[in-house]
Amino acid sequence: MSLFVMVGKNGEDAVAKRGAVRPRHLEHLKALDREGRIARAGPLLEADGTTPCGSLVVFEAENFDAARSLVESDPYVVDGVFASYDLHAFTRVLPEGQA
Repeated sequence: MSLFVMVGKNGEDAVAKRGAVRPRHLEHLKALDREGRIARAGPLLEADGTTPCGSLVVFEAENFDAARSLVESDPYVVDGVFASYDLHAFTRVLPEGQA
């Protein structure tokens, strides 16, 4: 498995949509977490420290196509909470001693 980073960027109505979509979004990620495939995940916040402006997820997938499929099935993508997202392969350098 390889590591990937997804940065989701909120759309205009994201704050209003997040509450209704969040339980399904979390279940989507928790399923991956139960498989040990989530390294980090959480909201990105505006400068005020409380207003969500997107999300960051570092996760494992077999290849880029599998990673894109996982992202595109996330309810935040499907239901338009994210206006867009960036997906990148990722190589962990630090902390040392971790795969």
